[in-house]
Amino acid sequence: MKVAVSFLKTNRPLKEALEMILKSDANFIHIDLMDGTFVPHTSWDIETIKDIFNQDFKPLDVHLMVTDPEKYLEALSHLNTQYVTIHYEIDKDLAALIHKIHDLGMQAGIAINPETPVQSLSAYLSRLDYVLVMGVNPGQGGQKMLVETTKKLRELRQIREEYQYHYCLSFDGGVNKDTRPLLSDADLLVAGSYIAMSDDYQKQIDSLR
Repeated sequence: MKVAVSFLKTNRPLKEALEMILKSDANFIHIDLMDGTFVPHTSWDIETIKDIFNQDFKPLDVHLMVTDPEKYLEALSHLNTQYVTIHYEIDKDLAALIHKIHDLGMQAGIAINPETPVQSLSAYLSRLDYVLVMGVNPGQGGQKMLVETTKKLRELRQIREEYQYHYCLSFDGGVNKDTRPLLSDADLLVAGSYIAMSDDYQKQIDSLR
């Protein structure tokens, strides 16, 4: 099981939290970019992200909780960005955005909110590198998992096997050692406060693997 660490909610200065992620064997740093429109909160702007991650870091897994993803893509392509995930629920041409992400040399993902059914992704799955199932409503760290959302993982895994798709299957929201048994169909788990609010990042990562 791969693990991506989100630092959206941490109990220490950002620089120290990032150093602790880098010292761990986490597979990715998960960056949540929020615009205050698609979700009610904001996070770091793209210029801040560029300043922080303009050096060699672990691969970045970027989750765009924004209404206009395209304006972020060029800047992200100059960082160590592996995955860029946009939301199904935005009112944009998703196929064109997937194409743009690929053209910029990054891998493309789509996230689905808890109320969005898997079937909504049917037209895109063959072109995706990453599917992110949200176990909470996006935009705020530390929420309790909506357990029924975990059923989407089995459904997406079965679709992948049936059609021989290649997407990485990820889950974000309420991930911890207690909910981990529900997440065995995922390839990658995104964990935020469970890791970043702890004193031992590596111990928490190990418990998810």
